[in-house]
Amino acid sequence: MDKRDLAGIFRERLQRLVSRSGLNQSEFAEGVGLDRSALSQLLSGKSVRLPRAETLLNIAETHAVSLDWLLGLSQDEGVSTAISPALEIEESPDAFDQTLLARWHAEAAGTKIRYVPAGIPDLLRTDAVVAFEAQAAGRKLSSQLTETRFRVDYNRRPETDMEVCMPVQTLSVFAAGVGVWSELSAQDRRDQLDHMARLIDDLYPTFRLFLFDGRMNYSVPYTVFGPYRAAIYVGDMYLVLNATDAIRMMTRHFDNLIRAAEVHAHEAAAFVRAMKCE
Repeated sequence: MDKRDLAGIFRERLQRLVSRSGLNQSEFAEGVGLDRSALSQLLSGKSVRLPRAETLLNIAETHAVSLDWLLGLSQDEGVSTAISPALEIEESPDAFDQTLLARWHAEAAGTKIRYVPAGIPDLLRTDAVVAFEAQAAGRKLSSQLTETRFRVDYNRRPETDMEVCMPVQTLSVFAAGVGVWSELSAQDRRDQLDHMARLIDDLYPTFRLFLFDGRMNYSVPYTVFGPYRAAIYVGDMYLVLNATDAIRMMTRHFDNLIRAAEVHAHEAAAFVRAMKCE
């Protein structure tokens, strides 16, 4: 991480600790073994220097936060005797409401969620499409319906901020009924596109769909849960990135997909309706 970025994160988190401690700056400085003037300099942003390791440890220990969090190397504020891994593997079982995936959505409420789906976005699927996919994948229909409804309810919360970016070809293939969709009836496909357009309108602006040209850009399916973690979908499991730099990298990748979008959020519903008519 660039030294200036590191110093900026440290300063922001130090300011947060001072604010919630209820102490004035002199009292806070004394408690962690700093001069009042040294604390003021650290909070001012005029220097990219960090305090000595001993002082960093004193701040972390006195205010019960992890050193990794204080330095911006982790989003986990709590102190733990175990080292939090930068990469974890989380299985994707049928009981969605009992998985970490549901918890990650809850934890990220109030922050921006960035989502690149593997196909038709989960929350935009009709029951018929959910049933079709569940049967093909050998999954329990009830759990898949539960996941879809959870996601819709989640996006109806006023604090939700979700952006979805996907290839326009995903919808073209679906509308044409080719490939994996060849056995889904034309009526079910029309109903799906109509349902999708209505929900896009209904959930806007807390839910925003962007479409990019998959011939020009590529992305694996993944979700970035605010500043906390990124989960890359690889079938029946997720590769979970917890390191701050990795989360930033995935966020930048998503933002580049948004910049390359040919259909923007305010145009998405009309675009889907046009596909239904065709």
